[in-house]
Amino acid sequence: MIKKGITIPLQNINLYGNLNIPDSANGLVIFVHGSGSSRFSPRNNFVADVINKAGLATLLFDLLTEQEDIIDEQTRQFRFDIPLLAKRLIEVSYWITQQENLKHLNLGYFGSSTGAAAALIGAAELPQLIKAVVSRGGRTDLADTFLPRVKAATLCIVGALDDVVIQMNQESLAQINAKKELIIIPGATHLFEEPGTLEKVANEATQWFINYLS
Repeated sequence: MIKKGITIPLQNINLYGNLNIPDSANGLVIFVHGSGSSRFSPRNNFVADVINKAGLATLLFDLLTEQEDIIDEQTRQFRFDIPLLAKRLIEVSYWITQQENLKHLNLGYFGSSTGAAAALIGAAELPQLIKAVVSRGGRTDLADTFLPRVKAATLCIVGALDDVVIQMNQESLAQINAKKELIIIPGATHLFEEPGTLEKVANEATQWFINYLS
């Protein structure tokens, strides 16, 4: 397993990430965190660890620069700027295809909350590149007009007690013309803080990525 912190140079900024590559990995899951979170999200790192143990690589990266993050903490200016977040995700995805040690890997997205909208937009914009998307408690409604263009196999995972998001995900999946599924985790709220619920998320997501990235 290769584990390293990386700097991702984009046009005028640098973004920072944590890259884990198991031996003989043939797929890479890019994590797209939700509002107010970062590459250090404990929930996403938990899921990433399960995915790594199954033999797939993961990249968790900050969608915002350090300066933007400071502004966002005070104003919430960037966390709901879905076009900006999707643009960053797409640029990072292109960057991966230019890296000698990564370009052979099949790519998937794991999006949480608002990050799920950015993930679906990214998948719609990169239909030949992104093979699978998993949404955890995702604000899929914010991807809106992009949904009919999603070609990646899409799994939405929602807590059974997260009524509003269940409805959003059902409506979003109805617009996606690809392999798709909705899994509702019993007893779980939006953040999957209840005992055992995040483990179920991680296991379902891992199986989905194995099916479509391996």
